[in-house]
Amino acid sequence: MTRIRIEPAGPVNFDVAVPGSKSHTNRALVCASLAEGESVLAGASDSDDTARLVAVLAGIERLDADLVVRGGAPPRAGDYFFGNAGTSLRFFTSLAALGRGRFTIDGDARMRERPIGGLVDALRDLGVDARCGGRPPVILDARGIRGGRCTIRDDASSQFVSSILLAAPCADGPVTIEARHVPSWPYVQMTLDTMEAFGVRVEREIAALRVPKGAYAARRIEIEPDAAAANYFHAAAAVTGGRATVRGYRRGAGEGRFLDILESMKGRGVDVDMNDCPDSVQTLAVVALFAEGSTRIRNVKNLRVKETDRIAALGAELRKLGARVTEFEDGLEIAPGPLRPAEIETYNDHRMAMSFAVAALAVPGVEIRDPECVSKSFPRFFDVLESQGVKVVRVP
Repeated sequence: MTRIRIEPAGPVNFDVAVPGSKSHTNRALVCASLAEGESVLAGASDSDDTARLVAVLAGIERLDADLVVRGGAPPRAGDYFFGNAGTSLRFFTSLAALGRGRFTIDGDARMRERPIGGLVDALRDLGVDARCGGRPPVILDARGIRGGRCTIRDDASSQFVSSILLAAPCADGPVTIEARHVPSWPYVQMTLDTMEAFGVRVEREIAALRVPKGAYAARRIEIEPDAAAANYFHAAAAVTGGRATVRGYRRGAGEGRFLDILESMKGRGVDVDMNDCPDSVQTLAVVALFAEGSTRIRNVKNLRVKETDRIAALGAELRKLGARVTEFEDGLEIAPGPLRPAEIETYNDHRMAMSFAVAALAVPGVEIRDPECVSKSFPRFFDVLESQGVKVVRVP
């Protein structure tokens, strides 16, 4: 296991491009794999999570930054392993239900702690022979999805809703999904937008989504830049008093709201609901170290079942740097204190590594353990920092 030490050098002046969103890429991959004909996903993510999904789908070729997908067939029965790639595993579960035969879908030790029961129960509502113990592995004796009405009874992940949405156009009949408490709604909206880009429009009802029986059409689409990845650079500018330009960044809903939150701080702590931008919580928590007064982050309970328990992990590592942290079931409060050097544990969580790299840009003596974990979403993150003049020292 290696470590990385970043040497602070005053205000940054970044002008960077970030990789394509793995969230958008993985949604587009499912749609393209079910569409007849050839689709091109331009600027697709090259993350480990995307590679996991590419590996189990047929007819995919990478050409430079693009993925070429020759779709039209559901996956074949077999045993599938996804490591800790939650999005890929959950999306594939509904995709596999469209196939024929027995599928065993599993992950690593951490993935076996992450919930999937809410998705499996909803698939069973739709006639799918699926079973699990609330967590992977999932066993499917697949013979297609019959259609009808299902209910997402578990609010642990918006990915349950997205998974069924993506597969639903290929069911035997229309599918209606009831889901009253969906965390991280912008990610469901991303799913709806991606489906529409491939020719399927979902109808919105009160607390329900109705997917018509239909077919995806092959397309060329541009994968949007990863807004959560962009936010590390915006945060670096904030904590060093510098500047950051991220090409293609779109402010707005979801992770694109982060810049608005930063601007509202004006050097002071904030009280903020981050349910719609959960992948930027760790980044804001690090920025809070440099604010005047406490920062309270709310309504992100689902962070406890991500790559690690991100609320507990943040508490432990922020305290190492001198903060006083109070943890809640759905978030945390951060009171900054005198900053000090620390060796940061990343818990095999890419966002821990990249968020605390922001602190290292302003606090001497901060080292990041297991920096290779950034490959899950942004394999070249530290290379990009170096390309911008940041001194990154790799310690064996």
